[in-house]
Amino acid sequence: MIIRLTASNIVKAIKQLPQGVRFDYISKSATKIEVEFVNDPEGPIRIIRHTTDKNGTTKAKSESMSVAMIWRIANAFSAGVPINFERVFGSSYNTRSSLEALLAHTPDFYVCRPGRAEDLGGSRSIQKGHKHLIWLPEEPHKNGVIEIRKSDLVVSEIPSVSAIYDSLALPDRPDEKLDIALQRRHAQIQIALLRIGQQLGFRTHVARNDHGIMYDNKKIGEMEGVVADLRMERLISNYSEAVQAAQLIDCVWFKNGKLMPAVIEIEQSTGVISGLTRMQNFKKALPAFPTRWVIAAPDEDREKVLKAAARPQFKDLEARFFPYSAIEELYSLCQRRKIRGIEDAFLDCFMEKAN
Repeated sequence: MIIRLTASNIVKAIKQLPQGVRFDYISKSATKIEVEFVNDPEGPIRIIRHTTDKNGTTKAKSESMSVAMIWRIANAFSAGVPINFERVFGSSYNTRSSLEALLAHTPDFYVCRPGRAEDLGGSRSIQKGHKHLIWLPEEPHKNGVIEIRKSDLVVSEIPSVSAIYDSLALPDRPDEKLDIALQRRHAQIQIALLRIGQQLGFRTHVARNDHGIMYDNKKIGEMEGVVADLRMERLISNYSEAVQAAQLIDCVWFKNGKLMPAVIEIEQSTGVISGLTRMQNFKKALPAFPTRWVIAAPDEDREKVLKAAARPQFKDLEARFFPYSAIEELYSLCQRRKIRGIEDAFLDCFMEKAN
């Protein structure tokens, strides 16, 4: 069973649709979609839209679905959870309805209309739902047709707080022991921290060995707001041992050349102790000044993180736990709202102190 949907899963499914067929949209429309070309493994996908006017004249237009677009919808899906394409994409991508329709024709996706919860002036009601797709990889239907799935689920009208990631490619690491899915999750959290930093006005140091990660067709090390060389960062440039100690730390936020709001280690599967040790070595190489020493980890690792951070050798760090759900809640907020004018203490709302 596929546990997590990827762009390559979507591309493979669409490539297996019947060839030379003009597919219907989910909603009634005279326009038809034909798959023109599928580029393995993650796209892009080229389609032809066949439109017919009231006089019966048909026109064909070739359009593309980008890798970023495909990854964005892949990351929005979880098995059994209805997804509304309009909420995921907003006004982005003029082929979003075409992608939705093609996915609906593949075996693992069903169309459903979950109930819609409204809260108007304190009065709650369940209204007729909008069109959604639901991913059910264990219940495939016939390829090339749209299947409707009745649903007793109810979705909230409160905007989704899901974090959306665009295309991401990992550099080759022959000596890397982590499973590829874990590497990708680690990189997604790193992207989220970088994007959060950008919106809060921070400059972000990213671990040296991760500069080659490609995100939205650009290397992380070349993205706006990323510290290219720690030796040029005024706050620590005079402390060579600190510069060296920080090279492999996943994320360090700098502000105004005078502040360091947080030092963050992402612990996807490696030991929490190694991350705490790296941060402690960095701290020892610097003069004392305020910052947050943070372990970012999956929510289910909370007890492990807090227990390790409370060890006597790490107590002076006063480390904090930054769960993935809180990171993605904050990242989603940054995606949906242009946060301005807040103090660094706002970050404390999303973190938990270890002691």
